[in-house]
Amino acid sequence: KQWYQRRVRGTPIVLIIFQTKRVLNKSIQMATMVDNPNPVVFAIKEFQRETRPLSTNDDADKFDAFEVFELIRKINDPEHPLTLEQLNVTQYENIFVDDENGFVRVFFTPTIPHCSQATLIGLSIRVKLLRSLPSRFKVEIKITPGTHNSEDALNKQLNDKERVAAAIENSALLEVVNNCIAHTDD
Repeated sequence: KQWYQRRVRGTPIVLIIFQTKRVLNKSIQMATMVDNPNPVVFAIKEFQRETRPLSTNDDADKFDAFEVFELIRKINDPEHPLTLEQLNVTQYENIFVDDENGFVRVFFTPTIPHCSQATLIGLSIRVKLLRSLPSRFKVEIKITPGTHNSEDALNKQLNDKERVAAAIENSALLEVVNNCIAHTDD
């Protein structure tokens, strides 16, 4: 009877222990749950790229959509041991490069409309491109229109410099991003 009489801020200790245990169990379940446990895996497409003559002058090498696609196609999905290309999240057709004006726009398609990893995927794409492209490029990452329930909010978040900088400063988040882009140079 004595342990029932002990209270913390008016709540019996036994109830606090029960609630804490329930929250922990729910957190463990959520950590092991995956938004899309059985994603569709697509065949990797082979691309025939036009060969360009080597530049003989001192101009900077021109970037095109194929080169940008090559940079991001092997990024790993945060939930599955598959690449974004295998899940059809990134596609060559959804990359637009304006080399003259230094602009790159990448659209990506989450595997499901309520994908909770969409921000992490977009951040991984952005970090990979920021680390790989010359600094003259402005990079815009967007969700393919009509493919996510929170498309507008995610697009705003992925293209806000302060939010991206804050996310990259978070060591736990940066570790996940680094794991996603770890084998992209192989």
